Amino acid sequence: MHIRLINPNSTASMTSQALDSALRVKQQDTKVSAVNPLDTPVSIEGGADEAAAVPGMLAEILKGEMLGVDAYVVACFDDPGLHAAREVARGPVVGICQAAVQVAMTISRRFSIITTLPRSIPIIEDLVSDYGAERHCRNVRAIDLPVLGLEEDPVEAERLLVAEIERAKREDRAEAIILGCAGMSSLCDRLQATTGVPVIDGVTAAIKLAEALVGAGYTTSKVNAYDYPRVKEMPRRNCA
Repeated sequence: MHIRLINPNSTASMTSQALDSALRVKQQDTKVSAVNPLDTPVSIEGGADEAAAVPGMLAEILKGEMLGVDAYVVACFDDPGLHAAREVARGPVVGICQAAVQVAMTISRRFSIITTLPRSIPIIEDLVSDYGAERHCRNVRAIDLPVLGLEEDPVEAERLLVAEIERAKREDRAEAIILGCAGMSSLCDRLQATTGVPVIDGVTAAIKLAEALVGAGYTTSKVNAYDYPRVKEMPRRNCA
């Protein structure tokens, strides 16, 4: 099977890191490729960035459809454009937030999520509610570090994450932690070893879920909501 990992932002180093995480957990006979659009924000931090990233992401999925890709992973924790992506794809499209939440609900009764900036907290809270996990999510926390700061100062990022995980264990009584950014994926194993709590990376969770769905023969329903978009003519602008 062929799974395509799509990083909706345009930072190639973040795409490479997510791919490394995916390759560590994939089955031997699974092909995982990774792409990112070139004309999207360098990081996704809020609704405007999400909106700007979606057209490029959908274009990458359409390219994948022509190549026969079996499933897609949207490697941004805001799960931007997830419903739109499912409309244009034949196979499953898995968002890393939804995958991580489903894993957390399976291996723990209560969990907390740790993300980058405070402005992401309400976005993630709404996603948790949409995914039916509001009762299980104890808290959404932020280390107040921009997404690109994870690469610029990884030592400080790890220090902040360890401290926040310890607070979540103590104050939230969290039994598992979800890392709320694809850029944190390379830190997952060390954070778990240091804090002694299960730490869930959405990239690896999504890859394994995608493998399971394809392996079981599931494809995206094309009945009603996720049917392919109707073909429409775009109005021409008068450039005179």
